[in-house]
Amino acid sequence: MWGRIEPLMPADPVRGRRWADHRRTLEAIAWKYRTCSPWRDLPKGLGSFQTAHKRLIRWAVDGTWERILAALLAAADADADIGWTVSVDSTVCRAHQHAAGAKKKGLQARPNPDHALGRSRGGLSTKVHLASDGHARPLALRVTAGQAGDAPAFEMVMAAIRVPRSGPGRPRTRPDIVLADRAYSSRAIRSHLRRRGIRAVIPQPSDQVGHRLRRGSAGGRPPTFDAASYKQRNAVERCINRLKQWRGLAMRTDKLAVAYQAALHVAAILIWARR
Repeated sequence: MWGRIEPLMPADPVRGRRWADHRRTLEAIAWKYRTCSPWRDLPKGLGSFQTAHKRLIRWAVDGTWERILAALLAAADADADIGWTVSVDSTVCRAHQHAAGAKKKGLQARPNPDHALGRSRGGLSTKVHLASDGHARPLALRVTAGQAGDAPAFEMVMAAIRVPRSGPGRPRTRPDIVLADRAYSSRAIRSHLRRRGIRAVIPQPSDQVGHRLRRGSAGGRPPTFDAASYKQRNAVERCINRLKQWRGLAMRTDKLAVAYQAALHVAAILIWARR
């Protein structure tokens, strides 16, 4: 795995101090999120926790984690190892109280919407929207507040699917088929996929079916639905299970959304490096 990741890591700066060992830093980040331990509990053998935490944030801001993931996706696509029957779904992750920060005196305790935290009866939470390939590996990951709907985030997730070509040419952004559950059954989503030439396999909820039938001939024809292809939608559920094996992803402890999403990208990088 490290043999695939090492050439993609940033080079040492021309001026100033050299980077700390990249491999040890990556292992420190993975250990923290695999165990959901505080940064200060990082074992001494994995270096300084300040170094690992700052590196996680810095490389999230400058796009390093996304570039590494894109390079691994390009290598997999060159080997024809990406299943382009793509499944889209979301999962809610409970946020620890430490993720919300301290309560301000005299102010109503409200999570900052910029940090993808939402409050509901279950408490603070974050929703992870993702698209997985046919082999249960993440292609795109985005985070929103926990109470956000699935359908409004669909186009954002689809826009994040960009697999560079190993040779000349534009990145591949268009799957062959998109599988999604009833939460994504809307005219806007179906029209979006139709304009891009992507076959949609999305079942209709019963209320939409009843509404169409009540309108009679004005309701139009029902959208096509391939039940056999829909059975492959379990790939995104298995992908979510893979990510939530990391305890620090199953329960968010990061105050910043950029840090939490970077941790999701680190997990995706290790999944693709293991192929």
